[in-house]
Amino acid sequence: MTELSRRTVLIAGAAVPLAACGGANDKIRPATPPVPGQALSSTTDIPVGSGKVVGDTIVTQPTAGQFDAFIARCTHAGCVLPSVSGDTIDCPCHGSRFDLFGAVLRGPAMAPLTPVKVAVKGGLIVAE
Repeated sequence: MTELSRRTVLIAGAAVPLAACGGANDKIRPATPPVPGQALSSTTDIPVGSGKVVGDTIVTQPTAGQFDAFIARCTHAGCVLPSVSGDTIDCPCHGSRFDLFGAVLRGPAMAPLTPVKVAVKGGLIVAE
């Protein structure tokens, strides 16, 4: 029978909880911001008073005709923001919540979402 050193047991014991946390880490990956000139969506695809995730960008329409966009990552720990739920953007990792303007409604995030400049051109929402 092989004897395990105290160090091996301690290192292996620490690895087990870290491996168990893999699900949350799957939600953290670098964002790819849109390229200037890239069409993100048609204006008709973004509901008034809500929004939609397009790649690594969240596009919202807080009021009719006003379009905003943000990097789809929580400013707390960088978790992917997978969707817009009604009039909020909710982080699945730690519960942060943002409004359609990117402002923090509930922490632990303290900073607003990172904005992406967009413009409407011919019925399309385009990154600037």
